[in-house]
Amino acid sequence: MLDNNVVQEEEASERKSLSESVFSKARLSRDPRFDGRFFVAVKTTGIFCRPICPARLPKEENVTYFEHATQAMALGYRPCFRCRPDSAPRSAAWKGVGATVSRALSLLSAIPVESVADIARRLGISERYLNKLIVNAVGISPKQFQNMQRTLFAKQLIQQTHLSMTDISVTAGYQSLRQLQRAVERYCGTSPTQLRKKQAAEQKSISLFLAYRPPYNWPYVRDFLAARAIEGMELVTENSYLRYFSSQSNVGVFKAEHDHTRNGFNVHIDMPDLRALHTVIENIKLVLDLHADPLLIEQSLMQAGLSQKQLTTGLRLPSAWSVFESGCRAIVGQQVSVKAAIGQVTLLVHQLGERRPSATTPNDSGLEAREHYSFPTPEVVADNSLKFLRMPQARKDALRSFAQLFVSDSTPAHEDILAIKGVGPWTLDYLKMRGERNPDIYLGGDLIVRKVAEQYPIEPDKAAPWRSYLTLQLWQLSNQQKEA
Repeated sequence: MLDNNVVQEEEASERKSLSESVFSKARLSRDPRFDGRFFVAVKTTGIFCRPICPARLPKEENVTYFEHATQAMALGYRPCFRCRPDSAPRSAAWKGVGATVSRALSLLSAIPVESVADIARRLGISERYLNKLIVNAVGISPKQFQNMQRTLFAKQLIQQTHLSMTDISVTAGYQSLRQLQRAVERYCGTSPTQLRKKQAAEQKSISLFLAYRPPYNWPYVRDFLAARAIEGMELVTENSYLRYFSSQSNVGVFKAEHDHTRNGFNVHIDMPDLRALHTVIENIKLVLDLHADPLLIEQSLMQAGLSQKQLTTGLRLPSAWSVFESGCRAIVGQQVSVKAAIGQVTLLVHQLGERRPSATTPNDSGLEAREHYSFPTPEVVADNSLKFLRMPQARKDALRSFAQLFVSDSTPAHEDILAIKGVGPWTLDYLKMRGERNPDIYLGGDLIVRKVAEQYPIEPDKAAPWRSYLTLQLWQLSNQQKEA
């Protein structure tokens, strides 16, 4: 009988060979749908690229593949200046990773950087075990992963914005320009000034490009956001989405313009305090659902019982800006139409949201000259009587109780939310789906979902882990039936 270690090594070798074969076919196709799923390192040049890089294709014997950019950087490869791997859509390992590892990688990617010990405590595991999980998943330690992610973010700002090097070093979490320079030289093989070909102009307005994996159904996302847009806080046009938001006790604004030819969005951000820039950029990606893999999602929906003709190609899950906002929208929207709910949420924002004059709106947004608002904070909602809202008192009480939970704890437990009088399973599930951006929530208790599901041989569990998209698809089928 073969030793277990030998068997495991043979199985690992077989899996690696299969993966490399798949990677090779994907690389040669230059199909943009594989962008972000893996990276290609060229042994002869010491450079690693995205699979959509326009450079001449190297020979197969001269390349090696990595599922994470950080893995290539750890072995000394520097990122390509043409395709910019730091701009690729983020992806978990192609074969998938456990929930704890996915959450850990997300926390390790955050800026400002949190200590590895604190991240381990948040995950409920020991620092030693966290180190083992990350090394097994990506081949480097948590600290190394953090350092490389921070460098990639700094590189993106250097090449895509006109921020000063001082602003970039602070925004990326470095203590000094010297630290920024050392990191870029170590992981990118060049200096910050060499990365930037033009002399930067001092400014606080940021413009950059955020990519996605096609297909991306912008008309669906646009109409979804437009139906729920709050006047004075959001504006949806034929080709863009604009939103005001709270950040570091200030009000910022961003505008995302869809660019289907480049498979992404041109994003313009104006915010007084740049320390939260990384968080804002990641939030924009989540609101527009730029991390989704449409091919995997479609396969899961078809396994659940839908046919290819019934699917909305490039379906995305537009999320709320925050968990608190999504919960407020859900509570106010109970037992009323979307239009009626938005009317009440608009009142809430106009009465309690922080105001910002329209003179600072970027890039001719099209909004009339008036005050604009960010969504109110939990503290403000909890302390207000909400008499201005036209809804039953019980719902106002539920909204205030919900806000009080967030005053006490920024991430209240689901059971505490469900314990609020007037908050049921549907409200909590809606919060999970749009606020927590959970891709695997099936709103089986939703009347429209239930009615449409009865018309098709749906087996929701077979759509896991993408049941949120199944919910959206059934809503979309209902809308199509009304239009027919």
